Amino acid sequence: MSSSSVDEGLWCRRFHPAPDAGDRLVCFPHAGGSASFYFPVASALSPAVDVLAVQYPGRQDRRTEAGIDTIGELADNVVDALRPWTDRPLTFFGHSMGALVAFEVARRLEDQGVAPLRLFASGRRAPSRYRDENVHQRDDDGIVSELKTLSGTDARVLGDEEMLRMVLPALRCDYRAIETYRCEPGAVLNSPVTAIVGDEDPKTSLEEALAWEDHTRGGFDLQVLPGGHFYLTDQQTEVMRLLGDHFASTAVSGRAS
Repeated sequence: MSSSSVDEGLWCRRFHPAPDAGDRLVCFPHAGGSASFYFPVASALSPAVDVLAVQYPGRQDRRTEAGIDTIGELADNVVDALRPWTDRPLTFFGHSMGALVAFEVARRLEDQGVAPLRLFASGRRAPSRYRDENVHQRDDDGIVSELKTLSGTDARVLGDEEMLRMVLPALRCDYRAIETYRCEPGAVLNSPVTAIVGDEDPKTSLEEALAWEDHTRGGFDLQVLPGGHFYLTDQQTEVMRLLGDHFASTAVSGRAS
């Protein structure tokens, strides 16, 4: 394992270590989200899959750290943090902002000869599809209104002014990162991509999700599930089935080789 210029212990959470697993899943949270969002995934897949969840700065136990407001810088740091974890095949799952971070991390790792087995891009339009959005420029009330619209934040947080004050700086930073992101022209992965979208997601249309196909040479499929932007909170069983099918197929491929 190579040394890293960042502390991977800060960036990677391993809630249910699976030292004997043949595959590793790396999960990337949404804007304002934290690694703990993926605790149920780690619980469900262990011990067959070793699950890492990325923890961005500015939240939970990293709340005193300054946030990072560009997708590129986030990706650079995650790549450094993941270097010690590339001893097993990697699969990426990113939701919303996390899908963009995962895409940029995958690009960088592929340049270093470490291609993920697959990228699951959830609840996010393709990297080359943009909308004119300015949530990061709104006042605090405007950001809270956006959260309520998407139903992606615990209602207890929205009703607790002190907790809101703690998470709003990270949220504003995350929104600035995703709203100012511009994909490098022609950016394409060799890894296959599965795009997953809720059929009532106001942030990602089916056409915008289908455009992920333009960003891979390795095969593409689209999964449409009932729900809005945070469809996966109500569709956990189906999401776990998709992941389970993927890892079952990689196990078969490994035995065949």
